[in-house]
Amino acid sequence: MTKKRKVLKIFFVIFVIVLFLPEIPKIPVQNATAKDWNAKSFWFEPWGKSGVHKGIDIFGKMETPILSTTYGLVIFAGELPRGGKVVAVLGPKWRVHYYAHLNVDSVFIGEPVWSGKTIASLGDTGNAKGKPPHLHYSVVTLVPYLWKIDGTLQGWKKAFYLDPAAILLP
Repeated sequence: MTKKRKVLKIFFVIFVIVLFLPEIPKIPVQNATAKDWNAKSFWFEPWGKSGVHKGIDIFGKMETPILSTTYGLVIFAGELPRGGKVVAVLGPKWRVHYYAHLNVDSVFIGEPVWSGKTIASLGDTGNAKGKPPHLHYSVVTLVPYLWKIDGTLQGWKKAFYLDPAAILLP
């Protein structure tokens, strides 16, 4: 085995182990508290084209730093039609932490991040244009939680979308 393959194998093993370590969540909008979002907005319906709101909106001042809620690896940093400027971080427990409506992102795909690292700034991009600046924060598990499925609109998606407020404030 070449030295390069050994290093890649060691990196992969460490990466897999890290994904199973516990999360140490941090509220993603700098200086925000639970009073800056409505915890009942998770899975609120009706919610525009998506039917239900699969996250929470944390309000603040334009350009407030957005912090990574946990450690992980940036798997997307770019623009999406509804989300505007977006960052997605693959973190522990095979969960993707999704940050949308950003003003500016300051990370790149493949960049490692940690809890509290500035990854962007608060904005109003995407379908948040013309609304108060806020962060749409969602947590998606790649390992489905089948027991969370219920009879609500799109209730089968609850196996994948987790309540961010429950993660931030256990």
